[in-house]
Amino acid sequence: MNELFDIYNIIFLVLAVAVFLRLRSVLGRRTGNERQPVDPYQARESGEAAGATRPDNVVSLPSAKQAGEPSSEQSAEAAERLARIAPTGSALNEQLTAIVASDPGFDPEHFVTGARAAYEMIVTAFAEGDRKNLKPLLSKEVFDGFDAAIADRESRGEKVESTFVGIEKAEIVDASLKGPTAHVTVRFRSELISLTRGRDGTVVEGDANKVVEVVDIWTFARDVSSRDPNWKLVATESAD
Repeated sequence: MNELFDIYNIIFLVLAVAVFLRLRSVLGRRTGNERQPVDPYQARESGEAAGATRPDNVVSLPSAKQAGEPSSEQSAEAAERLARIAPTGSALNEQLTAIVASDPGFDPEHFVTGARAAYEMIVTAFAEGDRKNLKPLLSKEVFDGFDAAIADRESRGEKVESTFVGIEKAEIVDASLKGPTAHVTVRFRSELISLTRGRDGTVVEGDANKVVEVVDIWTFARDVSSRDPNWKLVATESAD
């Protein structure tokens, strides 16, 4: 009986050692050289938290601070990216360079991509009178203007039917850094099909069969010292 007991003890001991070694291989050991825990705010700023939950109607125009001073290679790459947007030595290039100096993660090409998405979302939401989707994308002053225009339309019982055809061109035409706030102005040339119906359903403006070219000049702003990566529309101007 004791021999049987000893055999079982040996078997259990072997299994325990095997399980310990298995867990050790899977979980690893602390060596003192492990990465520090990820700061969720820093991850969001550096673009590493792309899967983080955010409202569906918020378009983040890419911009993020990076820790440490940029290397000479990174500086050369940044200068090359800026040159594709604005010729080296031009006033616009110098203005964008100043923004990059304050926010090394700012990439003007990626910014334009985000601005295009924001433009389409804002134009569509305005046509639909969707204040909920507009508010997070606009400064208070711009939102108040849009809200007043929507309210005026609603008071007349009018409804806009709009189809966003696409953006032919979007380009940065101006930029500035005023204190911690960066301003970037983008000129959009887009195509829309739009008409407005009165209270009785008759067309009071526009044509459902006509594509109209629209040129808008919009300025976006962001506090580069803030952890909030989102830019907001702070000024609009029509070039028509």
